[in-house]
Amino acid sequence: MQCIRRQPKRTLSQENILREQSRRVAALNGIRLGLKDDKDLKFLLKGSQLLKVKSSSWRKERFYKLQEDCKTIWQESKKMLRSPESQIFSIEDIRDVRSGHKTEGMEKYAKDVPEYRCFSIIFKDQRKNLDLIASSEDDANHWISGLAKIIAHSNSMNQKQKLQHWIHTCLRKADKNKDNKMSLKELKNFLKEVNIEVDDYHAKKIFQHCDKSKTEALEDDEIEEFYKILTERKEIDKIFQKYSDAEGFMSCQNLVRFLYEMQQEEDAVVAAPALIQRYEPNERAKRGNAMTKDGFLMYLLSDDGNIFNPSHRKVYQDMTQPLSHYLVSSSHNTYLMEDQLTGPSSTEAYIRALTKGCRCVELDCWDGPNAEPIIYHGYTLTSKILFSDAIKAIKNYAFKTSPYPVIISLENHCSVDQQKVMAQHMTTILQDMLLVAPVDGNKSQFPSPEQLKGKILVKGKKLSRQEDPTETNGNNNLEAEDVSDEDEAAEIEDESVKTEIQQKGKSDTLKLAKELSDTVVYCKSVHFDGFEDPSHPRAFYEMSSFTESKAQKLAQESATSFIHHNIRHLSRIYPAGWRTDSSNYNPIDLWNVGCQIVALNFQTAGTEMDVYQGRFQDNGFSGYVLKPEFLRDEQTKFNPKSITEGTWGTKKKLLLKIISGQQLPKVNKSKNSIVDPKVTIEIHGVQQDNNKKQTKVIENNGFNPKWDEEFTFDIEIPALALVRFVVEDFDMSTKNDFIGQYTLPFTSLKQGYRHIHLLTKNGDPYSSSTLFVYINIQDCD
Repeated sequence: MQCIRRQPKRTLSQENILREQSRRVAALNGIRLGLKDDKDLKFLLKGSQLLKVKSSSWRKERFYKLQEDCKTIWQESKKMLRSPESQIFSIEDIRDVRSGHKTEGMEKYAKDVPEYRCFSIIFKDQRKNLDLIASSEDDANHWISGLAKIIAHSNSMNQKQKLQHWIHTCLRKADKNKDNKMSLKELKNFLKEVNIEVDDYHAKKIFQHCDKSKTEALEDDEIEEFYKILTERKEIDKIFQKYSDAEGFMSCQNLVRFLYEMQQEEDAVVAAPALIQRYEPNERAKRGNAMTKDGFLMYLLSDDGNIFNPSHRKVYQDMTQPLSHYLVSSSHNTYLMEDQLTGPSSTEAYIRALTKGCRCVELDCWDGPNAEPIIYHGYTLTSKILFSDAIKAIKNYAFKTSPYPVIISLENHCSVDQQKVMAQHMTTILQDMLLVAPVDGNKSQFPSPEQLKGKILVKGKKLSRQEDPTETNGNNNLEAEDVSDEDEAAEIEDESVKTEIQQKGKSDTLKLAKELSDTVVYCKSVHFDGFEDPSHPRAFYEMSSFTESKAQKLAQESATSFIHHNIRHLSRIYPAGWRTDSSNYNPIDLWNVGCQIVALNFQTAGTEMDVYQGRFQDNGFSGYVLKPEFLRDEQTKFNPKSITEGTWGTKKKLLLKIISGQQLPKVNKSKNSIVDPKVTIEIHGVQQDNNKKQTKVIENNGFNPKWDEEFTFDIEIPALALVRFVVEDFDMSTKNDFIGQYTLPFTSLKQGYRHIHLLTKNGDPYSSSTLFVYINIQDCD
């Protein structure tokens, strides 16, 4: 039996001293956040009782409190043997705070409580929402407003402020006896906390250098000295010294020279004074139109020093071309939160996809009880949601991230009566958002994303005897008709699904209600029976869906024909039936032949989704990316499988130096676990461009590893290439652990000395984890 060592009980005066220290630390962190004496912050620091809601029968009171670091929330737990870490969650992990009954849980289990007392915390990862009920409207408002302020102010902190906040929090954590001093043992524990392993000799050397008072403990100015040593960036000092004077100032003229020579900034003369005003913290330097080392570091860590071109964070492409000329961010079986067979369906999945910039969502519709259509993955054990609830979620979140059109891809298995209900729900809930007639009478080609701003389009079957779908309402006498049933759920490679289909007896046709048919204007689903005969052109609004294997076969064998097809028509690609675990396929080969709606499982993290989000962070994260000219030109002879001479853009040589890393997160939360990072650079594009190179492994240093390694890549088709940087924790005996990654289009790369702000497995930014690199792009001879 393990003995538990009891901590000696503190005296009342000790408790009061600790409480006062904690209050002072919290006040200081409040000031750092720009929330000095804020009433909401004070309320959260004091904490309050809240009702946690899990189901209709589980509603229990728990105490919640903001910690003194103003970054984490402690939640009371009644579970036995629960670790202290599991009772804390970080505010950085919160995606959204919603007031009222705005989640499925609140909608189902808290309807008896007034909305003004209810709120929900939505997390960035796959964690379940936290549904809470406050004892009063005031308490709920304090929590909603307080959390919103902390999130907003944390996001607006610059990298240096974030680093300072994080290190001081780690210092406080390492100070076990809370005496505001740091012993050698505590210093070593702190270094492990920040992900760096230092041997006893080096730890003692740092300690003795900082311990000016020779008291065997660091305090006040000595801790600040330790902080400076720890955060020193020698690689940046070296660059700064080259362009600064003897007094440690970089003149505006020298900054112009640096921007022009190193950063390849064409507007360096205009940019330099603006950068000094934006990032220089020293007022004297600012007045003298110069930059100090601190200002220079802040610039390099900012958006202006980012590897991703900041001008591409806005919509900068021509948005007036036909819809078929754009790649469209698209989700497969959007309603699923996990796998394809037994996982939960949720309206939250639609919200998450739309928030990530998705512009095409899928709804699998089946007859439900009480004459209400439902959504789930047919023939499987996935849970069910109401069609009307999914449409409400789409309406509420369709245009929060992007103003450009959303396509609802319907897979319809409903009876005629419930199809009429579907049409009615879309009409009454979406109202003016729903496109029910052609834009500006355009009947010869697709309207543009610009013309369709704020509109929701329906993709689905159309009655064959109805007139042209771009004619409003068509033949009014036609009530319903049999159409072919494209049943993607029936393609699932699972024995239980096959048995279910055999028992139900699947038909190849489906009776389609005119009311539902009328909601389809520009996206009529048709079976693909080969590329069109030029003498009998197919109507532009007819579009086909392809399984990944069928699409990849066409891309391999008939690439140029597929490209021509995709200039006038939309193509939707979806994952193979064997991907029951919701894994994803590589979208690159299909984008390379101009396929627009390449649908992935947004709930599944991995290389494919990283590449996907990398492609669509371009053009202002609008969900629409204009295809290169050679994928839009009716005369194009481009074939990504056989590159010949043509107007595909100038070949490029990418010279890349991985210099260093900063504050890489711990993979294993154990105190003694330190990462051994290595960086892999991947090129994703046409076959000739696909490449991968990696750095050496740096042992036991995730805090400030240094590589200083150079790599060269030849890029044949820059317009189709993406660059992915992956950081892993090397492990000799097992698979390397993922630490972070960042993917961006080759055409969005900025040159010179740049920071890469790493993303988590789920695509969310880390607060201060970066790579420092040098990039140079040259035309190939």
